[in-house]
Amino acid sequence: MDTLPLDLEASEREGGSKPVECLGQTFESDEARREHYLALLAEKLKDPEFRQTPGFPKGTDEAILRMSDPPYYTACPNPFLREFVQEHGRPYDPGEEYHREPFAVDVSVGKTDSLYKAHSYHTKVPHLAIVPSILHYTKPGDIVLDGFCGSGMAGIAAQWCGTAPSAYRTKLEAEWKAGGRKPPEWGSRRVILGDLSPAATFIAANYNIPFNVNEFSEAAQKILDEVENEFGWMYETLHSGEGTNGRINYTVWSEVFNCQECSNEVVFLREAFDPIAQSIEKQISCPTCGAIASKEQMDIQFESFLDEARNTVARRPTRVPIIINYNVGASRYEKEPDSNDLDILKRIGQMAVAADLPTIDLPDCQMTRVGRMRTTNTMAIHHMFLPRPSHALASLWSRAEATRDVRLRNILIFFVEQAIWGSSILNRYRPTGFSQNSQWTQGIYYVPSQHSECSPWYILKGKKKSIQNVFSQEYISPEKCSITTGDCSTISLPNSSVDYIFTDPPFGENIYYADLNFLIESWHRVLSEIRTEAIIDRVRKKGIAHYRDLMCLCFQEYFRVLKPGRWMTVVFSNSKNSIWRSIQEAIGTAGFVVADVRTLDKKQGSFRQVTSSAVKQDLVISAYKPTENLETRFKLEEATVDDVWRFVREHLGNVPIFANKVGNEADIVAERTSQMLHDRMIAFFVQRRVAVPISGPDFFIGLEERYPMRDGMHFLPDQTAEYDRRRLKVSELRQLALFVQDEATATQWVRQQLQDKPQTYQDLQPQFMQQIQAWAKHEKTVELKEILQLNFLSYDGEGDVPGQIHGYLSKNFKSLRNLAKDDELLKAKAIDRWYVPDPGKDSDKQRLRTRAMLQEFEEYRASTKHRIRQLRTEAIRVGFKHCYDKQDYQAIIDVARKLPEQVVQEDEKLIMYYDVALMRWGDGVED
Repeated sequence: MDTLPLDLEASEREGGSKPVECLGQTFESDEARREHYLALLAEKLKDPEFRQTPGFPKGTDEAILRMSDPPYYTACPNPFLREFVQEHGRPYDPGEEYHREPFAVDVSVGKTDSLYKAHSYHTKVPHLAIVPSILHYTKPGDIVLDGFCGSGMAGIAAQWCGTAPSAYRTKLEAEWKAGGRKPPEWGSRRVILGDLSPAATFIAANYNIPFNVNEFSEAAQKILDEVENEFGWMYETLHSGEGTNGRINYTVWSEVFNCQECSNEVVFLREAFDPIAQSIEKQISCPTCGAIASKEQMDIQFESFLDEARNTVARRPTRVPIIINYNVGASRYEKEPDSNDLDILKRIGQMAVAADLPTIDLPDCQMTRVGRMRTTNTMAIHHMFLPRPSHALASLWSRAEATRDVRLRNILIFFVEQAIWGSSILNRYRPTGFSQNSQWTQGIYYVPSQHSECSPWYILKGKKKSIQNVFSQEYISPEKCSITTGDCSTISLPNSSVDYIFTDPPFGENIYYADLNFLIESWHRVLSEIRTEAIIDRVRKKGIAHYRDLMCLCFQEYFRVLKPGRWMTVVFSNSKNSIWRSIQEAIGTAGFVVADVRTLDKKQGSFRQVTSSAVKQDLVISAYKPTENLETRFKLEEATVDDVWRFVREHLGNVPIFANKVGNEADIVAERTSQMLHDRMIAFFVQRRVAVPISGPDFFIGLEERYPMRDGMHFLPDQTAEYDRRRLKVSELRQLALFVQDEATATQWVRQQLQDKPQTYQDLQPQFMQQIQAWAKHEKTVELKEILQLNFLSYDGEGDVPGQIHGYLSKNFKSLRNLAKDDELLKAKAIDRWYVPDPGKDSDKQRLRTRAMLQEFEEYRASTKHRIRQLRTEAIRVGFKHCYDKQDYQAIIDVARKLPEQVVQEDEKLIMYYDVALMRWGDGVED
């Protein structure tokens, strides 16, 4: 097996050492390796220019070096990444045969796995969900990159490809065989991980760099015992009626309020806790006057205290202990605090602030403006801990940091830091299903009115055992991974050096990672550089355009380092269309071409394609970097019609031939439809700031002539046999699910209805009215008749029955079979039916439609209104394209500024043209 065992040899545990290989050099021991690279990193940190690298964290040289284990991991931009690639990578070879179809992964797989749960993080894709994707797109030894690595699951997955147990391999191989896939090539891949957050990369490093499990177990127990010897008296309580001492697991504290009716005290938990239902009631009764109110309708009672860290008198909510949960031997009990417990708490409260407790102020950020942070005057890190846990936690941290061996020290801190959230006042008490791991509100700082103050042993005993069990598996090797801390937009890697990218970027304003990581990073004394964080942040005035620009820079860096013809998988989740559009625009502007977008259908356990509106489930976006042959055509910013067909050929070669067989059904492959191919082609040229060398009608005619069709989809000639073979195995194709909200989606819906079933206006109208219930408020109403007249043809009874109508009637009506196209019976049945024009006739329709849309666009352009409230988005799309072709970028900008902001932000075509217009106009391109 191609790994280094985590449990190092006995000779090393006894103080011995053995030579190690690292980046082509041999060192007499791992300690010698570490000292060598720490010295190089220390020298690098003295360079002021290095510290100006975007995303460089805030911290002293000493703090950064203390977290780091170079060259495998640095708590700053990793200066050894290029050496890692030079040593382990394969140079890009344009002649190498490589072809993959898009591959979707179920990102919920593996969330119960013990390795996944060994350390918590705000969001992460389980390694077991990433493994199949890496196996599909790469081969053993390839380099995988994740610049938004979070807790480093992609690193585990890359190494797991070579060390997965036989049971997992057998199961996956059987699934792939059933799906018609070739067996995967097992073997570890190399991985480069990066994140803006030092807290994240520290977790990733400890997940991906081996350590001595036995040494960890002994050292972890030692520091727990030492802290118990020093502070165990704080966690002792008299066992009721027996005169023996119990060991406290957790103490439940309650905030005190004042009744607005009588001003008397209301101890929240005493009044809100229902012991029968085991729940916390929202409405509570004042024990003095009986007034009923919610806590929001009462006033928090505050007490003054000396804030030694600031040397000022400060105020905090009055909290009183209500319940003590403790053990005597193996038996668990609960009690109300007695006088002895209160005396101990008073004694603790009079102690000086723990020396190693961080006392840094919390920044003004979204997380401090919500979750009762301001309400409770929680303004600094030390305010987030009651006196008792602050002493115990600070002692644990300082003892872990005092460990001489760097690797052992880091895994001990990895262990201790998991008690930080559970020891803070963010830890909420819930009467039932108590588990300290799930008590704080995920993704937010929230100070509850009922706080569960856990002992460090209660939190960490299970964690110690979990780390022992999980990391005793042989799945990681130090030479397989390189980890960097900094901005994803400045990854220090050579051009075209990465074989595959798997990435899970920030989702707009779903989670404020830097704000949330501030709590952990303050203990490390190394903080994220928030200025380059790619999120939407109202407090720091980062809007959606700022988010899109930052994401575009990151994807441009991904594009630079990825080898041509290789793939990137983006896992993304956001319920806002504007964020979804921004990610699509950023991916395209960077140079990637999206080949497939899917979401998991939880009901059927299969993936469904997504083409327009965002959904609340995780999206899996598959995009590729075009080959060099295609890209070099655009360096001079000019293109020909031949380049259009070069792009279409390459794109059709990259999208799935057959999609998603579920039972006896399969999906239409959206990327193979005429309209999607047209949209991708337009985007490809526009995002490279190149004039589109072909008109829409001519494109559709050329598409029909060059690429054979099956079921409304286009294929390369050598793909049709494969499609036909697989098509025979299903009886029905599922149409693309459309969310009709404007003229464009309504037109797509009508096309779907008419494609295989020409219908009359009377047939379509009732169905159409049902579909437009979610029509966008800003969108001008467009009648079905106008959509039909602008985009489709109707048989008026003159001449032969069109082939599309003839085929449908012959197939579905026995009495009309084998009739000639000029048969009067057939003509009578066909009259007034609308159908999809063939490309030749469609060109006239397209020109008519474009002329009508441009007339409306000119009205918007000439409008003197500051803001156009109701509009026809399709006319804006056509107008923007027309202005782009004429290089009239000022017109695009002027009209865009009259539109409601969400209209531009949520429409992928409008964003694309507007962004390019801003860039070209800013570059000084004349109209």
